[in-house]
Amino acid sequence: RLCQQHSSHNSNTEREEREAMNKRVLIRILLFLVVFNSFYLCLYFIHHHNSSLISSNPIHNTFPKKPPFKRPFIEIKQTHFSKPWPILPSYLPWSKDSTFVPPRSCEGYFGNGFTRRLEVFSGDKGGGWFRCWYSESLRSSVCEGGRVRMVVEKIEMAKGGESLVDVIGRSEEEELPVFRNGAFEVDGGEGFEDERKLAVDSEFLDRYVPRGEIMRHTMRDLISKIRVVGRKEFACDQWIEEPTLLVTRFEYANLFHTVTDWYSAYVSSRVTGLPNRPHLVFVDGHCMAQLEETWKALFSSVRYAKNFSGTVCFRHAILSPLGYETALFKGLTEDIFCDGAPAQELRQKPDDHKTARLSEFGEMIRAAFGLPLNLNHVRKPVSGGHNILFVRREDYLAHPRHGGKVESRLTNEAEVFESLKSWAPNYKGCKINLVNGLFAHMSMKEQVQAIQDASVIIGAHGAGLTHIVSALPKTVILEIISSQFRRPHFAYIARWKGLEYHAINLDGSYANTETVINALVSIMKSLRC
Repeated sequence: RLCQQHSSHNSNTEREEREAMNKRVLIRILLFLVVFNSFYLCLYFIHHHNSSLISSNPIHNTFPKKPPFKRPFIEIKQTHFSKPWPILPSYLPWSKDSTFVPPRSCEGYFGNGFTRRLEVFSGDKGGGWFRCWYSESLRSSVCEGGRVRMVVEKIEMAKGGESLVDVIGRSEEEELPVFRNGAFEVDGGEGFEDERKLAVDSEFLDRYVPRGEIMRHTMRDLISKIRVVGRKEFACDQWIEEPTLLVTRFEYANLFHTVTDWYSAYVSSRVTGLPNRPHLVFVDGHCMAQLEETWKALFSSVRYAKNFSGTVCFRHAILSPLGYETALFKGLTEDIFCDGAPAQELRQKPDDHKTARLSEFGEMIRAAFGLPLNLNHVRKPVSGGHNILFVRREDYLAHPRHGGKVESRLTNEAEVFESLKSWAPNYKGCKINLVNGLFAHMSMKEQVQAIQDASVIIGAHGAGLTHIVSALPKTVILEIISSQFRRPHFAYIARWKGLEYHAINLDGSYANTETVINALVSIMKSLRC
């Protein structure tokens, strides 16, 4: 028992000694930390005091100051889902071999005539690049670049994307972009030393991005202000990892002109071989419009340049030519002798005077809205019979400078519609469904659906008829044209699509209802109705 007591006493003594030693170590550590912190506090106050003396002393102010402390730069990388390309029945490969695309052929105008590759810049050691694809047929270029930075503060324009009612009265000048040098920059790489070099000169622009008849060529202006900068200057607040289209628009609320913009963006995506549908940035200050619904359906996402903050860098940026530079617009003033043909026919027997590209594009629009593409060429609606779609012109507020009144192209449009409404149910040949195409009060998907379901499309000359790019084969077009608006827009689109087209040319703007009905009777008989 005495031995056990002695052992227990020794254990207690050892434990007490260890605890005492631990306390001494802890005290020493605390004292060290106090001394250490006091030392650095003294250094801080001494430095702060000397800095105050220097800043208040005019003699010391002649010496260069130390640069201010900068927080470490952190790049924000944004990865977004990209929509896949749909399978289109009329799709044909987009060749980059100039031997297969003769200048001024139908493929040169409507397909990939952008076959001349122009290497503008290629940076060393992981730097960026910039190139253009030139079309001799259209005399314009699709340009693209890698590691491209957008500096939004150097683009003067409205923010864009606002609600229309919030910007009523805003001028067009406020919405169109003005670019300063360096609004866009390409990373020159680590070895690049020629600071603030412009990517292209005026000679290049005049040859490959000519102004032509366009008074204000915003895409040419954008390209003219692109600089190549060294890696040290190339700092980005955020990165967009997916291929992105940069688009500038003019008549963004007009369907015809917007279709030319859609087509240019689609062609640019195909010419540059993008594996998926690109994202899109509007480099303009226009407010939102109804047509934006289709932009969002066609592409992976849509944003406005001024809605970004700081500098934005793109791994791959594609500059879409203006809609004015497409065959859809140029064909109004120059001869483009092309006839629409089925893609299957052109696969077996290519023809420089035929094209299926507008049919491919129309299918792209329908697919973007999830509408079926494998329909029979002769349309039989579920309800039976044939749909006659009357595309109406009605008042609506289009843009901030618009008064809400649409110019009449057919003064008795309501009378014509009512007469057709009485005629259709009494027609003996077959069942006819007359569809009242009040497009201003329909979503874009509903409009495209109505076009797809129509056997016959009738209407006064107006932008709404541009929807025929999405019409099915064998759809018949009947355009009522007043004497003040004898323009070939829709006759050409119908021809390039391979659609049957008829016109009723008026002496003024008043249509005889019997003349319209007789024209429709003739068309319905041709459809075996």
